[in-house]
Amino acid sequence: MSFTASRRTTSVIAALAAVPLFVALAGCATASSDAGSGDTGSAENETVKVGVVGKGDAQWAPFVEAAAEEGITVELVDFGSYEQPNPALTEGEIDLNQFQHIVYLADYNVNSGSDLTPIGSTAIYPLGLYSKKYDDVDSIPEGETVAVPDDASNQARALLVLQSAGLIELKSGGTIFSDVADVDTDKSKVKVTALEAALIPTSLPDVAAAIINNDFVQDAGLTFDDAIAQDDPEDPNALPYVNIFAARADDADNETYLKLVEIFQTNEDVQAGLLESSGDTAVPLRTPVEDLVSSLEKVQKDTEAQK
Repeated sequence: MSFTASRRTTSVIAALAAVPLFVALAGCATASSDAGSGDTGSAENETVKVGVVGKGDAQWAPFVEAAAEEGITVELVDFGSYEQPNPALTEGEIDLNQFQHIVYLADYNVNSGSDLTPIGSTAIYPLGLYSKKYDDVDSIPEGETVAVPDDASNQARALLVLQSAGLIELKSGGTIFSDVADVDTDKSKVKVTALEAALIPTSLPDVAAAIINNDFVQDAGLTFDDAIAQDDPEDPNALPYVNIFAARADDADNETYLKLVEIFQTNEDVQAGLLESSGDTAVPLRTPVEDLVSSLEKVQKDTEAQK
């Protein structure tokens, strides 16, 4: 991917927020002090479990170190797929997670009845189309098959990328709720198949091209620069795809957790690691939390209306 990451100002995010959207693990809270669920007390000498997908990403080691300097022990809990961190957070096995955008969280909350909420932004990532067989979109023959992720939120975004690239047409014109059934096969250049996101890298040689989530690009033996098409993170409709720290609703004002968000957003080594792990494609953001919450509420309302 070719976007150069740069920090966006609050005014840019406010502009994004103003655009209408088109879109059993049992445990307990893990803080070692008495700053449990909903506590807004001191951050000192507290242990916080943070669920991630990709513990080895370059931002996490400096994040843990920077948190320790503030008296917070961060324990990273690494999950192998996107389906796991939200249930773990809901059930109290972890205290926070950081792996998803607002659309994904909205879909989870609606389907599970949970009340997880964003407490801070991290970045937005362009979503790319990759191929082992073709160097550009125009070279993909008519009738070939292209793979997209099978989870609802990422599938819709992937289809919008394919439509922008001229490979498909969507009957609805394309929204955050589009799925494979919305592909107008008579007007589309390629066929579309949905696969689990984690399995797409190993399936790439078997299809003409595939939308690969950023966490799995390197698993496919690719770099972000290998993308032959991608979406635009500066599109005003991008707010629902901002990645976030998520917490249980009772912990939305927890000072320790908010301090961790601040560390992530402001520490230079963490930010450098974020850019490194994303191949310089991440666009770091400091979106006002109220804008994130408003976006989540809107997407959840729209999601419920689709049921």
